[in-house]
Amino acid sequence: MQDWPGLIEAYRSWLPVSDATPVVTLREGATPLIPAPVIAERVGRGVKVFLKYDGLNPTGSFKDRGMTMAISKAKEAGSEAVICASTGNTSAAAAAYARRGGMRAFVLIPDGYVAQGKLAQALLYGAEVLAVQGNFDRALAIVRDVADRYPVTLVNSLNPYRLQGQKTAAFEVVDALGEAPDWLCIPVGNAGNISAYWMGFKEYRQAGHSTVLPRMMGFQAAGAAPMVLGHTVEQPDTIATAIRIGNPVNKENALNVRKESNGDFMAVTDAEIIDAYKLLGQGEGIFCEPASAASVAGLIKRREEVPAGATVVCVLTGNGLKDPTTAIENNDATFHTGIAPETETVAKVMGF
Repeated sequence: MQDWPGLIEAYRSWLPVSDATPVVTLREGATPLIPAPVIAERVGRGVKVFLKYDGLNPTGSFKDRGMTMAISKAKEAGSEAVICASTGNTSAAAAAYARRGGMRAFVLIPDGYVAQGKLAQALLYGAEVLAVQGNFDRALAIVRDVADRYPVTLVNSLNPYRLQGQKTAAFEVVDALGEAPDWLCIPVGNAGNISAYWMGFKEYRQAGHSTVLPRMMGFQAAGAAPMVLGHTVEQPDTIATAIRIGNPVNKENALNVRKESNGDFMAVTDAEIIDAYKLLGQGEGIFCEPASAASVAGLIKRREEVPAGATVVCVLTGNGLKDPTTAIENNDATFHTGIAPETETVAKVMGF
């Protein structure tokens, strides 16, 4: 849409903004809802599957939805600097929007545990990156403390404006389908996004834009599955770096979502995530980051439970280019090297 104004202007009446709010936007939102016939066939029984591909936001992840709100409200409050802890995507979004708004961005990342594509973004956007020894949960504890004690605004999903921005994805899903889906499958890390989607679906139904609410199905990596296990995971470990979180800050909200929607949390293994990641690429032509594929891995794992003829939306939270290393190390492509630069030789290798 050529005239898409960004999600704050598009959904202004649904968001806690006023004429006094300086809107900091990169025209985020309006990401496509893509039919997934190959995955639908895998599920069977006439189930329709769509992919909400939020990896097509300006910094390549769903975090832009929350960050346009968080940064706009921080600027409205007179803040000159923001801080976040991040496994990568939040740092990229925070840096981009903070710089767009003329603010400083401080980013704490777990040293050595951030995918290259995401680190590259934060650096290029001009964030001040602090790599701390320890995991994401430790980094988050530090930034919360810093934000409490110093003049800097926290923009992790503890910031309530983040979830307000992220709920707009649910509005877009209903706007595209004309109704809420029967199931929403979503990766769960810090558990903010599942909470935000549920907020959006409930608000839209209350206003008469839909008549049903989806069953919310949250999927975590087996090595980082605190919502499934019911306790903190001290040393979370998974190839899906975006959801390598052992102590989700939004867990209480997410537990309410499970209860209210008759939903569930489930773990998927790294092998199942990679299988879904490759299926999305080879079957649907969509390159997402590994954590995103957890939603599809989960759907395939739970496919027997999906009602016949149901509509399912799988959320793809990030772009595949965020983590090129995983793609290079996990694919079924044929890669011929050292070929002589001659038409006949090339044709022969091609099988002609």
